[in-house]
Amino acid sequence: MKCSWLIRNNNPGLVLLFSGWGGEDCLFREYRPSGADFLVCSDYRNLDFDPGLLDGYDTIRVAGWSLGVWVASHVLQGISAPFSDRVAVNGTLHPVDDSFGIPVQVFRGTLERMDDLTLLKFRRRMCGSGEGLARFMSCGPVRTSGELKDELECLYRAVCAYPVPEFTWTRALTGMSDRIFPPENQIAAWQSSGTPVITAGEEHYSENFFRTALGCMPDNGKSDTGYDG
Repeated sequence: MKCSWLIRNNNPGLVLLFSGWGGEDCLFREYRPSGADFLVCSDYRNLDFDPGLLDGYDTIRVAGWSLGVWVASHVLQGISAPFSDRVAVNGTLHPVDDSFGIPVQVFRGTLERMDDLTLLKFRRRMCGSGEGLARFMSCGPVRTSGELKDELECLYRAVCAYPVPEFTWTRALTGMSDRIFPPENQIAAWQSSGTPVITAGEEHYSENFFRTALGCMPDNGKSDTGYDG
């Protein structure tokens, strides 16, 4: 696992983001969580996480996106730390599941066919439009389809090997235009655990959801997404 500090100014609070599969810290460099340090986790070819990174903070806001929801839940369960708000974005604790996550055959098919063309098609669905894909690519992601196939295979094996994590989320943000994690499966998964669900017409890769989950506020002090950040 790669852990990258995007803000490290000895703030009393920390925003801890677990990106999705194939995510890179470059996707989040423009986000400036209010009054907090900012740490991004990505590249889950191994799931080694150093709890010492959390030392010294008064509060820790956790955000997970996509498969990062499962990774965060897996590595943070059992860790004693001052977790405050915990926001899941377009993901669940059951990432490979016909009812509560990505359908098994869809997940396996993506893994088996992963190459440059499959990756491009995936990112197009993830962003929802050519314009969204252009914004995504403008961030400068550089990881290859081969690397991402290795990562996806490691995640698949881990999800199948480990029990459902015992980590609770404050709320879940579900994009009703998500073409990666079926929104109906997300809603069913979170309702089964009693986690509040907030829905909006967002894609899987949602800059609005990211701003809310990370606590990024505009000058008026209110969430610019219409959700209570």
